[in-house]
Amino acid sequence: MEFLREDDDFSEGEDFLIEAAQLTLDIIRQQKCTSAIRQLAYGTSSDSFDEYLQMSERMGRECIYKFCKCVIRLYAKKYLRKPNSHDIQQIYTFHEEVYGFLSMLGSLDCTHWEWDNCPTAWRDLWIYHAFFGASGSNNDINVLHQSPIYNDLIEGKVPGQQFICNDTTYKYGYYLVDGIYPQWATLVKSFTSRQTEDEKRLYFQNRQEGARKDIEQAFGVLKHKWHMIQHPANAWKPSRIRNALYACVILHNMIIEDNGRAICEFYEEDDPNLLEHVEINDEEKQANRRLLRNEDTHANLKADLIEHLWKNRFY
Repeated sequence: MEFLREDDDFSEGEDFLIEAAQLTLDIIRQQKCTSAIRQLAYGTSSDSFDEYLQMSERMGRECIYKFCKCVIRLYAKKYLRKPNSHDIQQIYTFHEEVYGFLSMLGSLDCTHWEWDNCPTAWRDLWIYHAFFGASGSNNDINVLHQSPIYNDLIEGKVPGQQFICNDTTYKYGYYLVDGIYPQWATLVKSFTSRQTEDEKRLYFQNRQEGARKDIEQAFGVLKHKWHMIQHPANAWKPSRIRNALYACVILHNMIIEDNGRAICEFYEEDDPNLLEHVEINDEEKQANRRLLRNEDTHANLKADLIEHLWKNRFY
């Protein structure tokens, strides 16, 4: 189904291989799409289908590079979109019903894709944010500091996310993370084994770690569906590796939507709840950054979530 949808979209004036077609006129569009999708799905080299599809290794490489660029151009607006205020409320409701966590945005984690040709020798399965570009030996903290995931929050562009937990008002939703992440106001970590002597803490730890299995499952499904990510990247340019990764995420989300498992629906029109953005000055940005990294808020939110989960453990 996805192949037919992409082929129809490409045929509507968005053919991703016009330049290649000028070089080899007898290789039709479906052959090029087949070559690109098989390379992404099976992680094979560009010359693996030279006999089956009658195209050279060079043409196979051009197919996958241009295919990924066109997938991003056509579908990124929908399948790599940032959640608006309506989406956030649906995400809040879903996660509270499934996991019991009030106003949870999702889980945050990193996975690695080795770059073989690097010149200097890196049930809710929808992926809302993908960041590529942290080369070298990076842990999750380094990647978080380089990621633009919180840029909109710092610049005052995020839609309203306010919620009340245990009679305390919090301004932004949060992500569930593992123990390596910093103690920020929008990150909720579990406890170590030495910190779970209390029955409430142990219950919170089990629920938090159980909810975080979704992101590990999402990584597993993504790599199982698109084997290219399991193998070292062979491209010489980081931009081509980035495009391949984003294309795999977009195709992954398309499959989730077609299976009827997407939490939020997509609307072409602008979100009526979004107000026109007003630029803020540097002092306000610094204040937002301090609010984001407030360790007291992190501790208070964690304590309130422990009480909320414990009170509702039988529901």
